[in-house]
Amino acid sequence: MRITNKMMANNYLRDMGNNLNNMQNLNNQLSSGKEIRRPSDNPYKVARSMQLNTDINSNKQYNENIKDTTNWLDTTDESLSQVTNVIQRVRELMVSSGNAAYGSAERGAISNEINERISEMTQILNSNFDGKYIFGGTKSSSKPLDVSKNAITGANDIKLIDKNGAELALNSTDTNVQFQLGMIGTKLKTEISHGVEMEYSVNALDILKFKNVDGNEVNVINLFKDINKNLKSTDTVENDKIINKNLSDIDSVVSNLLKIRAEVGAKQNRMESAETKNEDENYNMTDILSKTEDIDFTNKTIEFSMAQTVYQASLQVSSKVLPKTLLDYL
Repeated sequence: MRITNKMMANNYLRDMGNNLNNMQNLNNQLSSGKEIRRPSDNPYKVARSMQLNTDINSNKQYNENIKDTTNWLDTTDESLSQVTNVIQRVRELMVSSGNAAYGSAERGAISNEINERISEMTQILNSNFDGKYIFGGTKSSSKPLDVSKNAITGANDIKLIDKNGAELALNSTDTNVQFQLGMIGTKLKTEISHGVEMEYSVNALDILKFKNVDGNEVNVINLFKDINKNLKSTDTVENDKIINKNLSDIDSVVSNLLKIRAEVGAKQNRMESAETKNEDENYNMTDILSKTEDIDFTNKTIEFSMAQTVYQASLQVSSKVLPKTLLDYL
C-alpha cells in the first residue's frame, strides 16, 4: 500500500491529539489529586468509591448515635444512683422505726421524711436529657410521673400521668390508659452498626413495677402508700409490717435497682466497644477509598514529564511529516 503525505499527516495529527489528551488527563489528576474525575474514566472504581463513601458516612452517623446513647446512659446511671440513695435512706428510716422506744411522734417524723424522699424520687425519675424525659419511654416529650397529696392519709403518692397530667392507673382497663402506659413502658432503640439495633433506655415502669426473686410482683407506688399507712397506724400489727413485709419489699426494690444499673453499665461498655469498632472500620474504609481514588503524586509527576517530552518530540518532527506548501519552494 502506498503511504502518502496526507496519510502521514493524518496519523501525526491523531497521535498529537492523543498526546494532548493524555497530558490533559494527567494534568487534571495532578491538580485534583484524584484518579477519576467522572464515571466514564473508570466505572468500576467510581461504583466502588460511591459505595465506600456511603459506608463511611453511615458509620459516622452510627458513631453519632453511639455518642448520644452513651451520654443518655451516663445520665440514666447517675439518676439510678440517686434513686438508689433515696431508697437506701427510706430503708434506714424504716429500720429505725422499729425502735421500741419510738412513739407515734417519732414515727410521724419518719413518715414526713419518707414523704420528702418520695417527692425527691419522683423528681429524679422525671430527669430530662436533651429535651427528653429519660424514664418516659416513647412518651418522652412529657414527664411520666407526678406526686400528689393523699386526701385521706396526707402522704405523698407517686402517680403515672399522661401528657395532660391525668393519672394513669396501672390496673385500668381503659384502652387509652393502657396505650399511654405502653408508651412509658416501651424501650428506646438505636442503630449502632449496619443492621444492628440496641435497646438502651430504662423506663419508670422498670423501677416502679417488677417481680422479685420469688416471682411475686412488687408495686413501688402501693408499697410507699402501705409504708406511710403502717407508720401512722396505732395498730402494733401494722407497725410490725414495716420491718417485716415492707422492709423485705424495699430490699427487693434495691436489688432491682442494682440489677438495672448493672444492665446500664453493660450497655455503656458495649457502646464503648461499638464506638471503637466503628472508628476502626472508618479508618480502614478511608484507607481503601484513598487507594481507590487518590493518585500517587510521584508516579503521576513522572508520567506527566514523559508525556511532555513525547509531545515536544512530536512537535519537532511535525516539519518533516506535514505536507509541504508552495512557500517551501519559493
